[in-house]
Amino acid sequence: MASTAICGNDISSSVLYVSALAIAFAGQYAWITLLIVSLVLFLFRKIYGEGVGALPLNGGAYNALLNTTSKSLASFAATLTLLSYMATAVISANEAIHYLHHLIPAIPIIIATVILLGFFGALTIGGVSESAKVAIGIFLFHLLSFAILSAFVIYFLMNNGYGIFIENWNLPTTGGSITNAIFLGFAASMLGVSGFESSANFVEEQQRGVFPKTLKNMWIVGSIINPLAALFALSLFALPLLQTDAYQNTLLIEMASQVGGNWLAILIGIDAFLVLSGAVLTSFVGVSGLLERMALDRILPQYFLKKNKRGSSYRIILVFLLLTISVLLITKGDVKLLAGVYTISFLSVMALFGVGNILLKVKRNSLPRPEKASWFSILIAIGAVIVALIGNIVMEPVDGVSSNLSVFYSFNGIYYSDAE
Repeated sequence: MASTAICGNDISSSVLYVSALAIAFAGQYAWITLLIVSLVLFLFRKIYGEGVGALPLNGGAYNALLNTTSKSLASFAATLTLLSYMATAVISANEAIHYLHHLIPAIPIIIATVILLGFFGALTIGGVSESAKVAIGIFLFHLLSFAILSAFVIYFLMNNGYGIFIENWNLPTTGGSITNAIFLGFAASMLGVSGFESSANFVEEQQRGVFPKTLKNMWIVGSIINPLAALFALSLFALPLLQTDAYQNTLLIEMASQVGGNWLAILIGIDAFLVLSGAVLTSFVGVSGLLERMALDRILPQYFLKKNKRGSSYRIILVFLLLTISVLLITKGDVKLLAGVYTISFLSVMALFGVGNILLKVKRNSLPRPEKASWFSILIAIGAVIVALIGNIVMEPVDGVSSNLSVFYSFNGIYYSDAE
């Protein structure tokens, strides 16, 4: 339960943004694109199960590639993972504070975001067991809140009918054609599986047999809440309204206000703050396991292996905390600038783990493993991630923000020039 909660807060927090994002690109077909994402995630369950089962060490894609290719390629995968975690931590913390600011307008966003990042850094330094207790509480509250919202939506629709959904379904297709709408909607929807890869980065802290259960639980949660949220939204509001900025940013709160009134909207606002905060915790736990493994492999200095009395690699956590705060201050809280970093990094890591699984089959097939992914499913899964990558690269920039690819390159240029 603890491992599911730590990763589940990340993947389940996607319901706050991915349904609205899918609707923006796929329109009335958003729930279909989210079901396709669920299918891709199902394929990756076996891929991660085989890769981590054969090499049950922290590191995820880094570990898979380290044992099948070279340190340079493995380090490249680790760098992408680190960038993904950094962007996730900053975006999630900043969005969590924005939801809290919605409830308490007097809160200063930048200062509060720094405090939130510091809190979860300190919590992670306190040890995995302490982090797990907080993660479980947040995860259960999130599932309960969504269940309450779902009950109110279903009751509302039973009394008011499904006319809005039918009207939305018959509207002209967003993007000109069904194929293009589903393609772009799927590319955007793939961001909803962020967190699925995190469990592989701290597998050594999990008891034997827990890892595959964690993958299964995350798949179930993601497969239910995201398509369901899209269906609910399309049944409650006209499609043009859903594609406005106001509904894009606070879709679940708007749904709660529509079916339950102000008290339910406040509940969902509190839930949003907590579960997004939980996604910050996922980043700290995941990056700690990844960088500790790299230090053990002597790719990073042994300095990072120093542990405190609770068994936490506190130096890694402190460095990561400083990095996240510096990124927040450099971007001045405009987290849209991190969208390209997050998108390209996360999807590239997923694809690289699939490549690592293929190499594991070819080069180290004699290693025992609890389960095996078929060649067909691996190729389909990698192909789907590549399609999502292409879709995110060709998407038109919105709100004056540069394309995902240009932001990714710009961020890495700044990062490496500063390092030099």
